[in-house]
Amino acid sequence: MENLKDIHIGALVYERVNEQDIDMGRICRFLHSTEKEILEMYSMKSLDVDVLLKWSKLLEYDFFRLYSNHLILYAPVASQNKNVVKSKLPQFRKSLYTKEIIDYMLELLENKQKTQVEIINHYGIPKSTLNKWISKYKQ
Repeated sequence: MENLKDIHIGALVYERVNEQDIDMGRICRFLHSTEKEILEMYSMKSLDVDVLLKWSKLLEYDFFRLYSNHLILYAPVASQNKNVVKSKLPQFRKSLYTKEIIDYMLELLENKQKTQVEIINHYGIPKSTLNKWISKYKQ
C-alpha cells in the first residue's frame, strides 16, 4: 500500500510481467511495440491511458484501480456545495473501499502506526466506517 502514495506504474507493470512470466515477443505483438519501447515503459513513472489499458488487458490486472485507491486515500473529499455546476460525467456517491485499503487501515491500527483518530483525520474515513471494519475484519 505504500506505493499508492507515489505510484511508479512502469515498475509495477514490470513486476506483474515477471509474476506472469510473459514472453517479450508476446508483449511486443500485443502492444505493437519494439522490445526497446517496452523496456522504456518499465522505467516510466506514468504511461498513456491507452497503453495502460492494453497492459491491464494483457496482464489481467486493473492498474487503474491503483489510481482510484490513491484518490480514495489521498485526495480531498469533494465539496458538498449545492452551487456546484452539474456535470454530464457519472457522479460517484461515495467512496468504495477495496479489501486492500481496509486491510491496510487495520494493519496501521494493529501495528500501532496510527490511532483511529489519526486514520480518520488523515484519510477522511468516517468513524462509523472504521468501527465497522474493526468489528467485522479484525482477528
